Amino acid sequence: MCNKENLVYIALQLFLVARISFRAVSRVIEFLGIYLGVTKAPCTQTIINWITRLSLTRIQSSTRLVRPQIDNDRFSNGFIWMIDASIGLGAGKILAVLALDANHYVHNEGAPTLQKLHCIGVLVATSWTGESIAGFLQKIIATLGRPIAYLKDGGTDLGKAIRLLGERGFPSPSIDDISHIIANLLKHEYKDHSMFETFLSSCGKASKKLKQTILACLAPPKVSTKARFMNLHHLVKWADQLLKHSPKGGAAKGSILSKLRAGFDELPGCKAFISRFLRDAAPLLECQKVLKTKGLSQDSYRECQQMIETSPALSPVRRGFEAWAEEQLMVAKVLGLENAGMPISSDNIESLFGVSKQHGTGKIKDANRIALRIPAMCGELTREDAKRVLNISVKEQQKVEGSLPSLTRQRRQVLANPGCLDIINLDEAKQNLELIPGPKKQSKNLISLNFSTCYEKIVGPLISIKNQAKPHPEVEICNA
Repeated sequence: MCNKENLVYIALQLFLVARISFRAVSRVIEFLGIYLGVTKAPCTQTIINWITRLSLTRIQSSTRLVRPQIDNDRFSNGFIWMIDASIGLGAGKILAVLALDANHYVHNEGAPTLQKLHCIGVLVATSWTGESIAGFLQKIIATLGRPIAYLKDGGTDLGKAIRLLGERGFPSPSIDDISHIIANLLKHEYKDHSMFETFLSSCGKASKKLKQTILACLAPPKVSTKARFMNLHHLVKWADQLLKHSPKGGAAKGSILSKLRAGFDELPGCKAFISRFLRDAAPLLECQKVLKTKGLSQDSYRECQQMIETSPALSPVRRGFEAWAEEQLMVAKVLGLENAGMPISSDNIESLFGVSKQHGTGKIKDANRIALRIPAMCGELTREDAKRVLNISVKEQQKVEGSLPSLTRQRRQVLANPGCLDIINLDEAKQNLELIPGPKKQSKNLISLNFSTCYEKIVGPLISIKNQAKPHPEVEICNA
């Protein structure tokens, strides 16, 4: 007979590890019930509740995360914090903070995975500025202590937040994500190239001409127009490979080669652009693989220096990469990670946003609903998690969910009922989600009720680190 704890553990594994939907989890358990000893499978809503409660327990237990301090700095907590923001449907923008062991490459082989990270804070707001991000981070610092460093992309609001925290007495160095650095270097070099727009236009026309033909297998990959230079190398590599299928000389009328050439548009005239772009991008992308896998260290940087020898010494892209690497190596030395390897990629948090928006959200990608499940998708899943899920009461869960605006509820109540638009204003007046760790002696509420009021009064140091290691804290509420 499968007890309740084992049933919860199985359901969590199916959703978070096997990555099947809530409905599929219920059906699989029902189908395997005779083998699992389950007499009645949990319904879809029950499984959704368990995932929500797992998020709450993950936030509650985050103050038990302890790592060796760096250089005897009693205010640092031994973690690197990844920070980033993302959007969902509606007016809300999600800000998430993930903690990664600074010594990841000492204890693990390969790049960090979501199982090696811990979500220590998530908040939804209508907009984010440097001041509001700094305020949110400062509230987490008040409980967990200061990170040894922040790992972020090139967003100016994130950079401003880190600078403001330093001015308030909470300084930590900043690590710049390698993927965004490489994309920006390529963007600065090629966005104004005379053949850039011609190349993009030709790729678009080639796509239209190839997709509905027998040559559809040769159609170009889809590249998002947002953050285009993050993935532009895929398109350039495709063009290079495609043009190699067209040797010099004529092609017989009606032959497959003639049909292929008919779809080229102006791509043959872009060969110089393609060749130069690949010359600059290819070695940097190889370096990126090495640094993501091994971290940035003296040894891995020497390996990268050999790779970029194929680029001209005076290439702005190469020189920009070398300047970035040397600057980040200085940060690694400050943190004592120049030999072990310093984490240099924020891919994990972007991957987390991607998974959270697709897995279990349905057609309406509500920012609050997405944010509520983010903590559940980080960290190793254990049987202890199942125990903690069962210890979260319905009342505690409702303190979070009951006070959130809901796009699903608004759509159900308004769309089919003309004259009910005011319901949207009433629902949107509710406060967005905020989950952060807080000491147990503080309020047992799990959600912030007033975003702006919480931050406007923060002007200096807030914390006493002696409370840092207290077990089983509740998630803090900020009362208006």
